[in-house]
Amino acid sequence: MDQLISRLKKLEKQNYRAYQQIKGDYDFGDFHLFIDNIQSDPYAPASRVRAFRAWAPSGLAFLRDKSAAYQIAARDFIARSFAQFALHENDVQIALTGQTVLDSTSVVFTEEGIELRFRVNMPADGRQILAKKAINLLTFHLPKFIRRATMARELDLDTLAHHCAVIEDQEALRNQLNEHNLIGFVANGSILPRLAGNSDLPMKDAVPFNAPDSLAITLTTPNKGAITGLGIKKGITLVVGGGFHGKSTLLTAVERGIYNHIPSDGREYCVTDRQAMKIRAEDGRCVHNLNISNYINHLPMGRDTHSFSTQDASGSTSQAAWLQESIEAGATTLLIDEDTSATNFMIRDERMQALVSKGDEPITPLVDRIGQLRDTLDMSTLIVMGGSGDYLDVADTVIQMQDYQAIDVTEKAHEVIARHPSTRHNECEHELQQVPARQFHCGGLQKILADGKFRVSAKGAHTLRFGRETVDLSALEQLESASEVNAIGWLWFQLAQNPGWSKQPVETIKALLNHEWYKTMPNQGDLALPRAIDVMAALNRMRQAQFKA
Repeated sequence: MDQLISRLKKLEKQNYRAYQQIKGDYDFGDFHLFIDNIQSDPYAPASRVRAFRAWAPSGLAFLRDKSAAYQIAARDFIARSFAQFALHENDVQIALTGQTVLDSTSVVFTEEGIELRFRVNMPADGRQILAKKAINLLTFHLPKFIRRATMARELDLDTLAHHCAVIEDQEALRNQLNEHNLIGFVANGSILPRLAGNSDLPMKDAVPFNAPDSLAITLTTPNKGAITGLGIKKGITLVVGGGFHGKSTLLTAVERGIYNHIPSDGREYCVTDRQAMKIRAEDGRCVHNLNISNYINHLPMGRDTHSFSTQDASGSTSQAAWLQESIEAGATTLLIDEDTSATNFMIRDERMQALVSKGDEPITPLVDRIGQLRDTLDMSTLIVMGGSGDYLDVADTVIQMQDYQAIDVTEKAHEVIARHPSTRHNECEHELQQVPARQFHCGGLQKILADGKFRVSAKGAHTLRFGRETVDLSALEQLESASEVNAIGWLWFQLAQNPGWSKQPVETIKALLNHEWYKTMPNQGDLALPRAIDVMAALNRMRQAQFKA
């Protein structure tokens, strides 16, 4: 610490770039401070700093013997505690993940101890160094935050235990889905509505969710015990109902159920198949050498859809592409909202079939393929549907949302089908073809990186800067935080080290996402473990990506 003070004293009123001289490792007695990166100027992203503390003085060594889920939750709790302790110090920030608990690098457990990774804005007046303020920040305030966040007696251990138990229970619930033939589970008493469209906080005085008896199931957890709620079965599930009754709210809870949620979120016992992918229409996106012939064929001018490419896909083409890409990436469940889908991809009713013959329509609508996806690929689908009753013919389960409560109307749907039989005909010209996965050119990423000065950075959860390309990820609604996007970029960085083609890019990515995934990445605190299917979904949106059959 004395060495850091001595160096800083010499920098008073110097140009901001002189801060580069303080990079290094400093011994504070009971912990080490690592200043890894110094921002280039006061307006650049804050400097990267790490603090390491051995287990012995922390009193937290018992966490090493806990389950993987418990440890992830404990790391998350420590990060949130550090943020709370540093709440009034605006120059210190640690990356958090909102209402969810992710496998994040903000806090890392090693065999030797606990490492905190965060950012610090180095004090300045314009572009002149304020050394006295920096000394006060780095050697007085910051050590207090570090010690409090990594010392058992400074933490609320009962709240820590509850935080970790809730996460552990969610993992237990998710692990039981497959054995009960479910794709999702929504516990009774859950609060699904959010405070506002731009807020993920629970709505106050919202109606608690309650499952209908016919669809209720009881699962067990190691801490809370038995929990009863809605079991969403594998197969084809329709969620119907009038506007403003909670259809999309239920879908949103299901799509976020791939993550664990913090206590008091309201959705902490809502879990979903980890391989569930929400797809939608996405006008203007790129598609790379993808076989979409199961859904779109015989285009005008004989354009081939067995290896289809475009830099400007239409709504229907983009949704068909996303579906096929999801299959390729290993998705086992599709989540679809009619409101964000391309109508002509979803359905062609009997009147439109009569007006425009199948020979003049290249799209085979999803309603005619969805049963084949279930029967041939064992792929389940959950669809929010308010406008097309033709999907009732293929649905296994129909749930009506009324006043934010779920009602099982499957039998009533069957009665409606019997009274009002559909007169449209199936437009499949052939059975669903199983398409081999494409290869990916990893070497192509190296040039993109080099041309863009090897920059890798996220701008929120919706944009990834990778070399000279900026990738729009705004359609990937299941991405939770910028930390996941950063990790995706650094995974691509690792792929770029392979000069050739990857014959199985999904398996290559999964191999990088092992239990020690962060050890092959930079020592940064704003990384969080993404799903392989999200890494692939992002890669499919890189306009310069190179795929081949």
